[in-house]
Amino acid sequence: MTALIVTWFYNLGFFVKILKSILGFISRGQTAYKILIMQILFTFFEALGITTLLALVIGAAVQVIGMLTLSQFSQEALIYPLLITIITRELGPLLIAFVIIARSATAIATEIAGMVISHEVEAYISVGIDPIEYLAVPRFLGVTISVFLLNIFFSISGLAGSFVVAQIFLPMPAQVYFGNILLSFSLQDIVISIIKSISFGMIISVVALTRGLFVERSSTEIPIAGLKAVGASFGWCIIANIILSVLFYLAVGL
Repeated sequence: MTALIVTWFYNLGFFVKILKSILGFISRGQTAYKILIMQILFTFFEALGITTLLALVIGAAVQVIGMLTLSQFSQEALIYPLLITIITRELGPLLIAFVIIARSATAIATEIAGMVISHEVEAYISVGIDPIEYLAVPRFLGVTISVFLLNIFFSISGLAGSFVVAQIFLPMPAQVYFGNILLSFSLQDIVISIIKSISFGMIISVVALTRGLFVERSSTEIPIAGLKAVGASFGWCIIANIILSVLFYLAVGL
């Protein structure tokens, strides 16, 4: 329990340090912009394929199961808020976080761990380069931006997939379907989805970076750092999702 508390405070302090270094990265980090771009390419663009597939499958599944269930009670109109709740508000952000954890958390943790073992981080410090500003900040921004963008892409793809399946049950023009979707959307749905995606992105990047920096001298610690980053990221994202969902429903209920 004590170790967990210490780790939590370490991650919090590291997060604060990253936030303080962002301005320095923007003003002096031209050489690190390539790292930011490469991180976005790996985390966002290379994950578009699996994201599209998952979104289409989830959207189609919700449409099929929802329509079959709601039709028994003559409540087919509730399919629209159901789609928004599952795809945009709840499942979408968390599922995207899981995909990024599996792909990027392991990659970042093992990469940083390798740099620590090979004394590359020490070399940066010896020549006056801040490793937080040069190594951590671009990965932090890259992952956070990518999770945010993938969440938007997931919502659009999931709702589009549900529209295709909807034509089987109740054929309707696209403008009618998406018009009903827009009418069911609320500002709160959009805000909580954005907050969740940004929070998950920050959690994943901070946990992966700290797990990579936790290694000491043995190369056998590198894969262990990747495994620890995945486990910790899953746990913290689930906890954050529960907390944010509870706060959202309490706020909506007020």
